[in-house]
Amino acid sequence: MHVHAPSTAKMQRVLRLSLVATLAYVVLTLLAGLRAHSLALISEAGHNASDALALVLSFVAVHFQSRPATDRKTFGYQRAGVLAAFLNALTLILISLWIGMEAVHRFAAPAVVQPRIMMLVAAAGVLMNGVIALLLWRVSHDVNMRSVFVHMLGDTLSTAAVIVGGAAIFITGRSGHPWLWLDPALSLAIAALILWSSFGIVKETLNILLEGTPRGLSLTEIRTQLEQIEGVEDVHDLHVWCLGSQTNALASHVTIADIPPSESARILEQINGTLRASFHIHHTTIQFEHTNCPVAHGCVMPVEAVTSHAHHHH
Repeated sequence: MHVHAPSTAKMQRVLRLSLVATLAYVVLTLLAGLRAHSLALISEAGHNASDALALVLSFVAVHFQSRPATDRKTFGYQRAGVLAAFLNALTLILISLWIGMEAVHRFAAPAVVQPRIMMLVAAAGVLMNGVIALLLWRVSHDVNMRSVFVHMLGDTLSTAAVIVGGAAIFITGRSGHPWLWLDPALSLAIAALILWSSFGIVKETLNILLEGTPRGLSLTEIRTQLEQIEGVEDVHDLHVWCLGSQTNALASHVTIADIPPSESARILEQINGTLRASFHIHHTTIQFEHTNCPVAHGCVMPVEAVTSHAHHHH
């Protein structure tokens, strides 16, 4: 997948803007949270700090991904974004566990919070996150940008919850019995939200980093379709993996009869056509073997290896 320059520049602009806004908001929520004694606000700061981290990593990743392939990195830097999302999600899991522990302490010893500050700061956050989420949604295509977008959306919702909580504490406080437990309850919910979104990202990115079969692809199905092509006798040593979050590659040995190269070229065309049309696999390495060779011993005869590399165009 070649990241086209204009979309990359646009992505980087949006990320830069989001980053500045998010960092400013982290500082604001942290100070306000300390001042209002609100754990929900402090957890929002943690949540947003994690977002800022996500943005920084995505920024670096978008930058790396747009660098061309070199002789030393033959697939370019597509994995940079995946690795970024993975590390980011791990940090998030730690932050959410810390918030969870703090919240449990708070239930035992409730702190008096200042609901007005809670509501004001959260309202500012909803506005900011909403705008950023909208901007990101317009440029989000790969897993890395998607993880950032999901974050922002989650943020908008959790910040909205903080406003509601602040309002409830404010109203109940006027009758002299403020519902102080709402504050740690909200922070637990926010922690759970961070945890849930992080696990999803860890699972998806780990699958890519461990060269797992791409989501939604079945090897059996690929094998069955290829073996239906006329002239293909057997498909073995089949591998499919993700290069980045968008690009899949396939390598396989295909057994065919001992036929002239012009014939085998037609078979290769059909194989690649099927892979492109049915499975969106554009990067293939197909090695032909002839039936008269002892496949059991891994093919001792000289084998013609045919590589095709059609670039992925959006």
